[in-house]
Amino acid sequence: MISMGADKPCARSWSQRGVLRTYVINLDRAPDRLAYMDAQLRELGIGYERFQAVDRYEIDASVPEFDASGYARLHGRRFHSGEVACYLSHVGVLRAFLRTDASHALILEDDARLSPDLMTILEAAMARTEEWDILRLSSVNTGLRIPYSPLTGDYRFAIALTREKGAAGYVVNRACAESFLDNLLPMRLAWDIAFDMEFLHGLKSVFVEPLPVGQKSNFATQVQTEVKVSKLPRTRYLTVFPYRAGIETRRFLYRGMRLLKGMIQVRSDRRGESMAR
Repeated sequence: MISMGADKPCARSWSQRGVLRTYVINLDRAPDRLAYMDAQLRELGIGYERFQAVDRYEIDASVPEFDASGYARLHGRRFHSGEVACYLSHVGVLRAFLRTDASHALILEDDARLSPDLMTILEAAMARTEEWDILRLSSVNTGLRIPYSPLTGDYRFAIALTREKGAAGYVVNRACAESFLDNLLPMRLAWDIAFDMEFLHGLKSVFVEPLPVGQKSNFATQVQTEVKVSKLPRTRYLTVFPYRAGIETRRFLYRGMRLLKGMIQVRSDRRGESMAR
């Protein structure tokens, strides 16, 4: 792990205050990606640590934290080195984070496209940490993300009622990191599917809308290669579909209740402010 500085001073240096640590997941053989992230983070004035990603070419199905039968049953795939390496990299970052005294960690993949507003967004979100355990900043889906509360500028807090894949950027607190390590191992799903089910573990997720971290860059994917080869025959849906249907039903109900409570709270707060005037 390498600590990197930032050229621009921060209005609030989270790293100095021990509140938020920033990690960039990066392969040793991808210095161009690190340079890309370094330039963006320096421009934003955010110091970070490089976390050495697990290399797909250095692992196989014998990895102790990989459940081959569970992966086939729930995900419908054979061992896929890219997905497994990605999963283990995110798990490794969570472990590194928990070895520090920081209360939160910003985790970034090395092809993330960062909004110029990211610093302002993080400051606003960190002032409202009671509302979330995991703050989602990116997605590859255009699902049902419903805003319920203003955050800063044109950005709002939102709750997703449908599955949202993609893990290019997110923030977790210590309780979330500990829960993920306790409940998401061994690996049975892709990381961006597994951590999108935080509601199963009593955790709260909130999205920032519009998304301040993009997942489209000029870099070729390091994960989603040879996916077709890893997929099992169509009979996989006999186990995969019922599992997914159950998860989506629970997601809609749990997050729907949170969304309703959030909207009611916002209206109550506005009514109180109006009466105070």
